[in-house]
Amino acid sequence: MQLGMIGLGKMGANMAQRLLKGGHKVVGFDPSADARGGFESKGGATAGSLQALVEALPTPRVLWMMVPSGQITDDTVDALLPLLAKGDSVIDGGNSNYKDTLRRARTCAGKGLNYVDCGTSGGVWGLAEGYSMMIGGDETVVDTLTPIFQTLAPGKDKGWGRVGPVGAGHFTKMVHNGIEYGLMQAYAEGFSILQHKTEFSLDLHQIGEIWRYGSVVRSWLLELTTDALGKNPTMEGIAPYVVDSGEGRWTVDAAIELSVPAPVITLALMERFRSRDSDSFSDKLLASMRNEFGGHAIKKE
Repeated sequence: MQLGMIGLGKMGANMAQRLLKGGHKVVGFDPSADARGGFESKGGATAGSLQALVEALPTPRVLWMMVPSGQITDDTVDALLPLLAKGDSVIDGGNSNYKDTLRRARTCAGKGLNYVDCGTSGGVWGLAEGYSMMIGGDETVVDTLTPIFQTLAPGKDKGWGRVGPVGAGHFTKMVHNGIEYGLMQAYAEGFSILQHKTEFSLDLHQIGEIWRYGSVVRSWLLELTTDALGKNPTMEGIAPYVVDSGEGRWTVDAAIELSVPAPVITLALMERFRSRDSDSFSDKLLASMRNEFGGHAIKKE
């Protein structure tokens, strides 16, 4: 199968390379000449514009977008609309908000285009290990795209599947990332407790290695955590500042909309916000309150 890959950043380029190795023909496009050159150096073909990319593909065309969520995805879809023809398919493999996906799908349907959302997990390891893909879209359309998903997945019959109609893929990936927030926070807090028990001189990397085998808390995320502890046991040089890319917020929003209690995911998100407040007004106010009602000492800056 031949397809176009829009977005040749790290993940997009890796996915395109895996498709090439699987026997697919891939033409890539990225506004960055360096990104295009990097893909070409690995044997891939590129186009210098979206129009040139579309013209290079046989009909019905298949285009996979790996671009940041939000306005860039909207701009890319808007640019594609006048270039594509009825029956062409657009796959959004980024971390789009499922509500945006539903809106874009309606727009594409009005033009006779197929819109498929593919929540994609695997990160930098996906090239070698394969990608976990949660797919939303018309069943018949997804069936025609099966060879692509089978090539990108860890195996032809594992690690991927159509989870529902359009929007369902990104919704499922959103919750997946919300769960990830909670898991990461639990590991971080647990290892922090171990690290603070200085009288035992615990080797956190050793403990992580022990937990990796046979333990009920073993996971790929634990493997990565253990690897990080082996490289930098004290986290030296790393600022205590944790960003979020949006999916955790969207998961909490969905939980509120659906009246589903999700305290662990919500608190994990709040902890990320807290990590960015190096001059906490609320903590200063708490100290001041204690001084007001109990005369407790205030630590000066």
